[in-house]
Amino acid sequence: MKRILSKICLSGAALATAFALSTAASAEELTIAHSTWVGYGPLYIAQDEGFFEEEGLDVKLVVMEDVKTRMPALAAGRIDVAVTTIDTVLGFYTDDHPLTYLFALDDSRGGDGIVANADIKTIEDLKGKNVAYTEGSVSQFFLSVLLKEAGMSLSDVNSMNMSAGDAGAAFVAKRVDAAVTWEPWLTRGKDTEHGHLLIDSSKAPGLITDIAVTTEETLEARRPEMEALYRAWAKAIAWQKANEEAADVIMAKGVGGWLEDPAVFAETRAGIAFYDDAMNKTFMDPANEDGIVGTIANAMTLGKESGLITLEADPKSLLAADIVK
Repeated sequence: MKRILSKICLSGAALATAFALSTAASAEELTIAHSTWVGYGPLYIAQDEGFFEEEGLDVKLVVMEDVKTRMPALAAGRIDVAVTTIDTVLGFYTDDHPLTYLFALDDSRGGDGIVANADIKTIEDLKGKNVAYTEGSVSQFFLSVLLKEAGMSLSDVNSMNMSAGDAGAAFVAKRVDAAVTWEPWLTRGKDTEHGHLLIDSSKAPGLITDIAVTTEETLEARRPEMEALYRAWAKAIAWQKANEEAADVIMAKGVGGWLEDPAVFAETRAGIAFYDDAMNKTFMDPANEDGIVGTIANAMTLGKESGLITLEADPKSLLAADIVK
């Protein structure tokens, strides 16, 4: 009888596995586009460890570095999901192609910041100074929020439009008074004789957060797959926490580019926090004004002031209800 029951159990397990593989094989491909960033590494854990397959998904991960390529591709239906920062999404929202936030991926916890000359002690001291940052990027959003909290705005500084890397290099070369940038330029900037770290994103959790986004049309047509995608993400984060060293190897290989060395990946990862299931449930809760709702509201206000955003909407209406359950 034990042998019979054993065979029945094994047969059942085999059928379940076969069914899952069959479902994954027959599923419509789900294309996710991302840039080269440490926060997107768990997507490759989900792929490598079979979490996408377990959820019946056939996922294709593609690198699209320029958000000005990635977001229009999403609107045009050439990709199904894009990952980028919360504020960036708002600049690409249109009535013809409304977008919706799915779930959070990572939060900058020291990976972004401002390096400044030693005589600049506070955000208020930036007034009238030459500050380098990338216009229209999360760096501008970060700086704008900090200036707003200090009773100032971008008009109070001399803005120098540069990429994050060029901004950091310009500060190291003493060509600007301050730079809004990220690693490795934060470390290089504060290690100069003239510079120091004025502030980093660890002082503003939830402000620079990467998010998975899709169109309302795609969500309506493929909601079960979006829910499955979130479950696979949550599994990948749980696995990463239990297997940090092995996870860094998988993520470094998957993300590639300047992060292809696991040691570099691990060092950069120290400046962010991955959003696990519990964190997502709190952050994506429409009733939590300190979560994504607050970040969207902040981004909309500052984006309108700078002319980058014209969207008029209730931040809560931009969330994909019940994806994070």
